Amino acid sequence: MNKLLPLLCTLLSFSASGQDINKYFERIRNNTAELTAFFSQMPKGGDLHHHYSGSIYAETYINYVVEQDYVINDSTLEVKSKVPKDSKNWVHFSALNLSGMLASYKQKLMQKWSVKDFNGISYPSDKQFFETFPSFNIAHSGAGRLDTGLMELKRRAINENVSYIETMLTTILCSNIKDLDTSYNSKLADAQEKGDEIRTTKLLDELYKMVQDKDVKACAAAHNAEVIERAHHGLKIDDSLFTMRYQNFVVRVVPPVDVFKNLVLAFESASTSPLVVGVNIVAPEDNEISMRDYWLHMQMYKYCHAKYPEVKYAMHAGELVLGMVKPEELTWHINAAVRTAGASRIGHGVDMAHEHESYGLLRYMAAHKVPIEINLCSNEFILKVKDDEHPIALYKRFGVPIVICSDDAGVLRNDLTKQYVLLAKRYKYISYSDIKQFVFNSIDYSFIKEEAVKKKLRSQLTARFKHFERAVTDAHKQIKIKT
Repeated sequence: MNKLLPLLCTLLSFSASGQDINKYFERIRNNTAELTAFFSQMPKGGDLHHHYSGSIYAETYINYVVEQDYVINDSTLEVKSKVPKDSKNWVHFSALNLSGMLASYKQKLMQKWSVKDFNGISYPSDKQFFETFPSFNIAHSGAGRLDTGLMELKRRAINENVSYIETMLTTILCSNIKDLDTSYNSKLADAQEKGDEIRTTKLLDELYKMVQDKDVKACAAAHNAEVIERAHHGLKIDDSLFTMRYQNFVVRVVPPVDVFKNLVLAFESASTSPLVVGVNIVAPEDNEISMRDYWLHMQMYKYCHAKYPEVKYAMHAGELVLGMVKPEELTWHINAAVRTAGASRIGHGVDMAHEHESYGLLRYMAAHKVPIEINLCSNEFILKVKDDEHPIALYKRFGVPIVICSDDAGVLRNDLTKQYVLLAKRYKYISYSDIKQFVFNSIDYSFIKEEAVKKKLRSQLTARFKHFERAVTDAHKQIKIKT
């Protein structure tokens, strides 16, 4: 009995600690400042829905173009590396500095390259968001920018107690597959119009052979070695405090042949590198091409899954609301992403309540452990969805695994802590224990290929939570907060 006493005391201590932190959490959940302090210190595991270029803050991009002394159009605010031929209204940043106007133009770029100061009235919020990306592309894609960006994200993650990021890094360039038979665009369009899966598969078979004959494997290998591995290992991204992995992505607002060849390239890359852990598809879901070819894109994913069964992929699906598209278009995108394309995770999933037989779909996702990536700030800004309009209650009620993510923290000018603050304030039925489970989900449902790495991250997360909860309860006792 004497030998069991220390163990019993330890278990009782942990139990009391757990009760204390739950009481403290419930006491502060209506106070933004207190929640921010709480979640800033809480270990947050991984950020699984994360766009690399959209997570860099605009200040970094602006400083780069200023340092390079690029030119800016004083009317459109477009930035270029040099003055275009036969063009007017262009001025070097050095000239703006000499004239005392640099600070003013920096502020204008901040408002163009992010959502800073957006008033929600003068321009559609979704357009403001998506138009930032091509605007700052010149700063994002400059020489050495990848190294700078990755290190910025790593430092910020460590400061925020985020131990893992799975970022959608880039598309893959491949001149080998630049020229494919474009007649397949119309052939695929015709097969899609008829809903002919057999014909679609035959056409994709033919295209796949063309892509392989162009030595797409060489492009994938070069991307993995020269972009991913060079930066990751050269910068020593992984260490005792932080781990990062990468998803390739394809853009869906281009012709079908281009989507497919880029998808094959992305899957080839992910199938041959331990660092490239998945594939995604990006660009506005309500775009005319995205909507027109959505069925076809799901068939392409289904096809690639058969060719590369070991490659996991997440998918932006259901990032739609009533009024953005016709009502009938809200009924099938998540269904198709999960049941047809076989997505391993769903990003956003905001239109779930409108999906055909949504209860059945939710049960399917829960049974097959297909997590939902919840992006509260993004959904509020782009879609105007918040509070009980958001389907998070449906996902939780049906037992769909939930992960909390940042999406594009740089463009949206927030962080992962902000997502948890909104979660706690808005959804009172979500407890601290639920939130802790969401954090562990971010490691358990990551696409990390090395089981030892995932196990290490989970073990570290357990230790960090013990330290965090002990620190919170100790502070709680010291200041003698009445509960």
